Amino acid sequence: MPTPPLPSYADVEDAAAVLEGVAHRTPVLTSRRLDELAGCRVLLKAEHLQRVGAFKFRGAYTALSALGGGRRAAGVVAFSSGNHAQAVALAARELGMPATIVMPLDAPELKVAATRGYGAHVVRYDRYTEDREEIGRAIAAESGATLVPPYDHPHVIAGQGTAVKELVEEVGPLDVLVTPLGGGGLLSGSALGARALAPGARVYGVEPAAGDDGRRSLAEGRIVHIETPRTIADGAQTQHLGELTFPILREHVDAVVTATDEQLVSAMRLVAGMLKQVVEPTGVLGLAAVLSGAVPVGPGDRVGVVLTGGNIDPAWFARLLAGDGESGTQQHTSRT
Repeated sequence: MPTPPLPSYADVEDAAAVLEGVAHRTPVLTSRRLDELAGCRVLLKAEHLQRVGAFKFRGAYTALSALGGGRRAAGVVAFSSGNHAQAVALAARELGMPATIVMPLDAPELKVAATRGYGAHVVRYDRYTEDREEIGRAIAAESGATLVPPYDHPHVIAGQGTAVKELVEEVGPLDVLVTPLGGGGLLSGSALGARALAPGARVYGVEPAAGDDGRRSLAEGRIVHIETPRTIADGAQTQHLGELTFPILREHVDAVVTATDEQLVSAMRLVAGMLKQVVEPTGVLGLAAVLSGAVPVGPGDRVGVVLTGGNIDPAWFARLLAGDGESGTQQHTSRT
């Protein structure tokens, strides 16, 4: 199939109109103590408080809303192990559409249960021996449903960009914008928003240290494919950027940096202690990179950071904060 045209900021504005009154307008969290630790003014966009507990609802609802009546009746297929799965399932329910979600066998049961709870049919697979994209395409071809990928889709990208649109509208221009990076849907949409509303801002994406395909892709000028990374940042266990997200990142993103699992746990602990918020490992990738110095900031900088999700098993969250949770290959990893 031909690659669709790249989305623009106008598409982000259209997505914002679609999401008005449907998605939550999430708050911006601040802390003077956090500012002192980071060495800058930190403005946290709390997307872990979005519907389904993650920013993914924005893109999923935008994409499903764009489908015509006949395609809606045929339903949708998505592949994800967590937040995109739940987002598509809820969006489909809201719009009266059947949904099938392809999820790995080791997906967190919390996320599997939530996806089923929203009414979706779940198909399981082995992430290390089977190809989720191939499975999703086969189901779509057989059923006539529309495949909605987790990041490489123009409406998904546009929907994700509405979070940063809201952030800048609320707090004003930024000097630096930082978001987690998996397949690039959020970072692409955020970059489009930043270039339109805060053109002087430096834009950074943050990947887990175990899976730096985005950083390598920008450095090499091509989409680099990697094996599924072993990391607690389950929402960033992607293997490559998309055909749409890569050119947007190449044009609009200043740099991609990484954060270790240990840095993620430290950031989670800080957010829980200072802000009393539960954020999953992937959700604090951006903050971890600011605190570690991987993202360069100065004392006068206004730094926007997107906290992307809060869907984490409470027992595992407690173990991580206590310092005895496993890192890398533990059972709760998932790929969205």
